[in-house]
Amino acid sequence: MSQPDDEKFMQRALDLARQAWGRTAPNPMVGCVIVERGRIVSEGWHARDGEAHAERVALSRLGKKTARTATLYVTLEPCSTPGRTGACCDAIIAAKIKRVVISAMDPNPAHAGGAVEILEQAGVAVTVGVLEDRCRDLNLVFNHWISTGLPLVAAKTAVTLDGHIATRTGESQWITNEFSRADVHRWRRLFPAIAVGAMTVKEDDPKLTARMEGSEQWCPIRFVFDGLLRTVVDRHPPKVYADEFRDRTIVVTTPHGGLGYVRKLEAAGIKVWIIESDTQRVPFRSFKQRCAEEGISGVYVEGGASLIGNLLRERELDYLFNYRAPILFADQRARQGFVGLRTERLAGAVRLADVRHASFGDDQLMRGKVVYPERVQMDETIFTK
Repeated sequence: MSQPDDEKFMQRALDLARQAWGRTAPNPMVGCVIVERGRIVSEGWHARDGEAHAERVALSRLGKKTARTATLYVTLEPCSTPGRTGACCDAIIAAKIKRVVISAMDPNPAHAGGAVEILEQAGVAVTVGVLEDRCRDLNLVFNHWISTGLPLVAAKTAVTLDGHIATRTGESQWITNEFSRADVHRWRRLFPAIAVGAMTVKEDDPKLTARMEGSEQWCPIRFVFDGLLRTVVDRHPPKVYADEFRDRTIVVTTPHGGLGYVRKLEAAGIKVWIIESDTQRVPFRSFKQRCAEEGISGVYVEGGASLIGNLLRERELDYLFNYRAPILFADQRARQGFVGLRTERLAGAVRLADVRHASFGDDQLMRGKVVYPERVQMDETIFTK
């Protein structure tokens, strides 16, 4: 096959993988196609955690012996260990596949390259790296989870050209357009959990569900960061404490919140995580570790500015989605989208890496991995290098 052919068939495998968007956590999304004589003869994708892997689905759907020239395209390196569904390498070898084209290697250091070695030892030709960047981006949550053992914590902001999230009076609906907001719901569907701060709950009373056209409303795990349990004081509970998805809500607090409020939440069917802290703020490293213990691989943070600022200050924000609208306030008293840091030099700025761009009508999205400036210890004072 030529490189254009390899890319064409791998793109089809990627399109198949996306059909399981938001349904495979903590597993990755994977697509597979089998090609004989330049034509796709079978397809498959990993539909959800615990079900057959994409390669086994495609092989089972083939319904016949593979041709001697058969090539299998898969978006992620096939598994080389048995797991719950059997090693895909064994199935590929048993099917007498002549060539395997892999988009991205397994991000797990313990398994990376294992399949390539096994397949090549069995006489299967292997090509690696076709549309690799696209595949790695597709599984950005899984890649972080499997390589660090901690959830990917990503924040979303919707700002004006000058970085504001609301006017001085608090008006914010809507800064970005309907296409940007639809994309936000698409990302909500991908992440296993969504998070907001107490003030966002009190001021906006959001549903925090994914509502996509043509799909049933879906509710991720909903985290409310409320170190003092201020959201429990009001007579009328917010939607996340009273709707049909309230069993998906978890309030993350500190010992300073008060046991009476904790009991009130638990009586209403709301889970409460009490994270040890010397202050009213929840320490995010401890929160991440609790998520890891519970198998939660990703958290999509939707504000507010102080919550995101605290994540940045503690260097625990991993990824950023920044939607920007062609609106200008030019008002120093308008609400800022980012607060909490003191950046005196450009070298001390937080930056994004692996940046990706998208346009939604007149709005623009910039997203990427958060990279923090290096810290150097000198004379018991922290300096930013």
